[in-house]
Amino acid sequence: MTTSPHSPADLLIRPMQDADLPAVVALRNLGFHDLDRRTLPRHLDVPALPDDANSALWVDRTRFVLGTDPGGCWVAETPTGVVGFATSTVRELTWLLHTYVVHPEVQGHGIGRALLDAAASHGSGCLRAMLSASADPAAVRRYLLAGFELHPQMTLTGVVRRDAIPVITKVREGTPGDRELMDSLDRRRRDAAHGVDHEWLLAHHPLLVSDTTTGAGYAYLHPAGGVSLLAADNRRTAERLLWAALAAGAPGVSISQDHLTGANQWALRIATEAGLAVHTSGYLAVRGMRPPVPYVHHGTFG
Repeated sequence: MTTSPHSPADLLIRPMQDADLPAVVALRNLGFHDLDRRTLPRHLDVPALPDDANSALWVDRTRFVLGTDPGGCWVAETPTGVVGFATSTVRELTWLLHTYVVHPEVQGHGIGRALLDAAASHGSGCLRAMLSASADPAAVRRYLLAGFELHPQMTLTGVVRRDAIPVITKVREGTPGDRELMDSLDRRRRDAAHGVDHEWLLAHHPLLVSDTTTGAGYAYLHPAGGVSLLAADNRRTAERLLWAALAAGAPGVSISQDHLTGANQWALRIATEAGLAVHTSGYLAVRGMRPPVPYVHHGTFG
């Protein structure tokens, strides 16, 4: 346990515990709502606070991360309660920052730096690091000072033109038996397998797999349309999987496909053909590696 001399009096940076999760999810909801209010373009409405189902899913995922990587999960606490937290994992030789929030009323007092230092110590032996960063200027500055390169992310939004969807072949439903294939693809695309993360992902997302003589790939489907995570050997396989994911969505329902970097131009071409609009949305921050391609990173698991 450590204290920070640059933080409010009586601040404690300590390992996260399961009992902290109710306070942590409330802080997460408040922090991200405040971030949206401050950083979203004026023409976009600020989303409502996450509903109970969204909060419960986030708690479930964070409890999973706390179980696999307790050394990467930290909270900042004062006598009034939890005022910040950070969660992170190490997969092989890559450190991944998952969520990082400081209460809006105590930002600018060194709490964020102390939390980030604590979480980063979990990855002290890693060669690479990555995270999905918001557009918050203070957080962006902190990542730059920590040696990260920032690559703008894009989000695709709108209703998919069903008449634009091509005939899709060589795609099947995935199973837990595809774990070895997926880990191999992860290593080729981002230099580290997702490993145990696939247990949580398989339990919460439908999985599509394409495995042919010319290449392999996989995609976890997002409940609202598009993909939550995609990795492939080549662009053609990645395109096939993204089209299959778009086709799996409900007709006439607007989707939001997040986490596309400029390195993945193949996805932007599909967006144009599918009638989706392209917006900028935060950054992929990487250190010791390049933005993975063809790849759509998961906002939490990288």
